Amino acid sequence: MEGVKLFALPPIVALAAFAFALPVERTVYQADTQATILKWKGYKVTGEHEGTVKLKEGFLVYEDGKLAGGEFVIDMTTIEDTDLQGQWKAKLENHLKSDDFFGVDRYPTSKFVITRVVPQGPGKYKIIGNLTIKGITKEIRFVADVQENGDSVVADARITVDRAEFNVRYGSGSFFDNLGDKTIYDEFDLWVHLVTRKAA
Repeated sequence: MEGVKLFALPPIVALAAFAFALPVERTVYQADTQATILKWKGYKVTGEHEGTVKLKEGFLVYEDGKLAGGEFVIDMTTIEDTDLQGQWKAKLENHLKSDDFFGVDRYPTSKFVITRVVPQGPGKYKIIGNLTIKGITKEIRFVADVQENGDSVVADARITVDRAEFNVRYGSGSFFDNLGDKTIYDEFDLWVHLVTRKAA
């Protein structure tokens, strides 16, 4: 019996080694920055504001036909308000780009890197990754609807971000007391409609 075990062991080990050595089929989908839409909404005691910001570049990675990762860069210099007009619109946009908020002169981009993907049913994934704003990196989690259509992958998600974690202090009750109706809430929402195309 011992001889049978010793005889059987090497092929099993060889088979396992072969299995682990199989190459991973890797496909990259580049972001279509013109078709991708990023919308934001911020909230304060006396109301809310909303607008857009543009994706500078990015990609999704599939391994063996499954979503496995990705990386995206947001152009913070493109922050735009869409619920105001004229001088009030320009004033808010300039304020959001200033050091009071996102300091785009010093930090012109923000970045999101997917570190883990957890399937949650057909077309749904829990996305875990590192978001960097103003040079500060924090882990965030959200659920995305991801649809494959030929050479394209389209993903939709709603992401809630706590700006206080990224040292965006203006009007924040996390940093200042007695703000009253001038309080701007820490959490803002980002709606993502990501369109990607298979890289050549």
